[in-house]
Amino acid sequence: MQGPRYTDLMNTATRQRLAAINRKFYRDVAQEFDRSRAKPWVGWQPLLPHVAALPPNPRVLDVGCGNGRFARYLIEQLGPIRYTGVDYSPEMLQMARDRLPDAQLLARDLVNETPPAGPFDLVVCFGFLHHIPGHAQRRELVRALGRAVAPGGLLTFVTWRFADFERLSRRIVPWPEDLADAVEKNDFLLDWRRGAYALRYCHHCDAAEHQALVGASGLVEVASWCADGPDNAANRFSLLQRPPASATLEPDACND
Repeated sequence: MQGPRYTDLMNTATRQRLAAINRKFYRDVAQEFDRSRAKPWVGWQPLLPHVAALPPNPRVLDVGCGNGRFARYLIEQLGPIRYTGVDYSPEMLQMARDRLPDAQLLARDLVNETPPAGPFDLVVCFGFLHHIPGHAQRRELVRALGRAVAPGGLLTFVTWRFADFERLSRRIVPWPEDLADAVEKNDFLLDWRRGAYALRYCHHCDAAEHQALVGASGLVEVASWCADGPDNAANRFSLLQRPPASATLEPDACND
């Protein structure tokens, strides 16, 4: 069943055009993308003590789950989970099904639909927010993820800081003329050169927007840190909890 549609706050035609670019990207490079996404993120390690403190066999929602590697990491580290993965790429979802036969995996276009309502003990959103076109749509998605968190549960989301690093920013290519004036600030087109040449839409989320997303969640931020990629700092993590919150990890500063 499809979820309710978001209100169209951004130019609908532009938003759908950007979403179509990414659907084509994952269709064209799915196999190579999967091969490049086998190892766990370093930035997942600080989550483990928090997740271990949740009830046994926690209910987990993974938004933008891709090939399911976070689920496999969590199971290897902490044991059984009740896992729901959501993604809009049928190719990536099939890879997840092959590796997680007992998981609940849902095809859902979160550019246009809301995520499952929950409640979940842990909601994660890794490597996905930068594919959501529109400031308002990103805030609404994080707000919906916050509502899906059970009392005492956790939400962690990541924003990708690719434009801050020369090695990553070299992937930026010019927008087509008919999109150049339609996209928002910090919206970019990045190229991909592994196996095949392809383009994907990505949004660079700066520190101010990241904090606005924290506020939109309706939850309490208990930790934040940067990890992964160049200088082990390309991903900015926020860990949030539905009150009552108990922070056990001191925030680490991101160098802005």
